Amino acid sequence: MAAPEVGHDNAYTSLVEADDDARWAFGTSFDDPLAGVDTTVPSGVDGAALAAYCLMLGDDALVLAQRLAEWTTHAPEIEEEVALANIGLDLLGQARLLLARAAAADPGLVPALPEGSPVPPDDRLAYFRDADAFRNVWLVERPNGDFAATMARLLLFSAWRLALLEQLRSSEDPVLAAVAEKAVKEVRYHREHAARWVVTLAQGTETSRERMIGGLRTVWPDLHELEGTEPSAAFDEAMGVVDQVLVLAGLERPDVSSADGRGREGVHTDTFTELLDEMQGLAREHPMGRW
Repeated sequence: MAAPEVGHDNAYTSLVEADDDARWAFGTSFDDPLAGVDTTVPSGVDGAALAAYCLMLGDDALVLAQRLAEWTTHAPEIEEEVALANIGLDLLGQARLLLARAAAADPGLVPALPEGSPVPPDDRLAYFRDADAFRNVWLVERPNGDFAATMARLLLFSAWRLALLEQLRSSEDPVLAAVAEKAVKEVRYHREHAARWVVTLAQGTETSRERMIGGLRTVWPDLHELEGTEPSAAFDEAMGVVDQVLVLAGLERPDVSSADGRGREGVHTDTFTELLDEMQGLAREHPMGRW
């Protein structure tokens, strides 16, 4: 069979015939995630505190999205590969909105780039901060481990995040409230997806049950950072849901000591630096790129 003729209407032509430095990774089709939204900080709201809070929640979502992306081509079945990719994309979308809100509330947080750089504020926060400027919890930055550990982490994180987002729907900041309203629908699916897998693995074979128990023991020590995130009532509500799942799975809370996680303070694990190197490498190499 003859090879197809390559014409200018071929989707791949631009990859090899670009006249300048533009390539497929560069583009102008990504709108400001808060375009058209009034981002004025409401009267009586501390802009710096609002920005720090949004940054914290955005970092949690961004880093876990990166970890979930690592399952691509490695998940146990293709349906699960699609599911994990979609969950990661949901979190990435939340991260964009939250980082954009943080930048609008406190522009001083945004890293400076060479004059004329087209990189928007949310991308600058994602790709041009060093590790000690990130405020995500250790729970989301830890290596994935096996599939059971990933599902255990997703259950704990999404149960907490859903409870938190439900409370943030009544935030004094209308932008944060709107972000939470949208994200609640997404994170509810994340929680239910993880819960089904925790029960399935725990009630499956002897091997899958052992792995589920091991997965819970792996991620449980990092819970205390979530517990310390305001509003604290969200943590109690989340743990009530987690306990219900554990009862259905025939499991108990692991008896393990808490880790000394201080991600909210900018102190991170060694593996986090490796994650950032991979996530930020291309953007830092092309600070004048339009993504």
